[in-house]
Amino acid sequence: MSEDSDAVRAWWRTSIIDMAPGRIAFRGRPIEELIGTVGFGQMIWLMTRGDLPSPAEAALLEAALVAGVDHGPQAPSIAAARMAATCGVGLNNVMATGVNMLGDVHGGAGEQCAELYLDIAARLDQGANLDHATQDGLAAWRKTHGKIVSGFGHRFHRPVDPRAPRLMALVRQAAETGTVSGRIAEIGESVQARIGAERGTDIAMNIDGATAVIFCELGFPPPLSRGLFCLSRSVGILAHGWEQMQQGGRNKGPMPPRFLPLHEPGDSDA
Repeated sequence: MSEDSDAVRAWWRTSIIDMAPGRIAFRGRPIEELIGTVGFGQMIWLMTRGDLPSPAEAALLEAALVAGVDHGPQAPSIAAARMAATCGVGLNNVMATGVNMLGDVHGGAGEQCAELYLDIAARLDQGANLDHATQDGLAAWRKTHGKIVSGFGHRFHRPVDPRAPRLMALVRQAAETGTVSGRIAEIGESVQARIGAERGTDIAMNIDGATAVIFCELGFPPPLSRGLFCLSRSVGILAHGWEQMQQGGRNKGPMPPRFLPLHEPGDSDA
């Protein structure tokens, strides 16, 4: 019986949580010591990294999470969630529908941009200057991924995505106080300048480019850039899904019925 018990306990090995009757501890910290003393951003850091961030690190992470919560119903993740909300499913299904839209093209750009930044940083470590490291890093990126560089350019916000300058200013402030190095911020701005020079016109660093700077500066590996964005955007997905449920509507598709070829006079757009 002891061997069976040991096998059960070892089936899922984790250092994240220690739980027994009357005891819950995350990364060795009793839950009762965390409740009311740490914020949600700090808790995300603790769960994914194993320790607690400094207040300054937590504030920078929180800024990135706040910036990415929503971008309106034209964003595929939000649109999908709102459509799901009119199909008779529960709020958890609505949220899952939206989150499941966050793939390589919509939602994964932050991870890809973080990989680009870290590739350029590795080239700097090998002795290249920033201009050459940026040029070579972009060339390698395009050889693999094509001409569109994740984290730069925006369909709506030209030439400035209003979220990025504020986030980058916060990174610069954090670098001045020693919270982060500021190195990835310089790389991000170098990439932005290089793409703009190639185009002959300024290009926006978008939300993915700016949050990738923050996540890299804080030491999160690239795959967590996507995971953190999913957490952030889940807030918007929740809000839109709940709002749509209050508004009502049944089986709403991506466009009003009157624009569909089989539309009949008198069909409601609701």
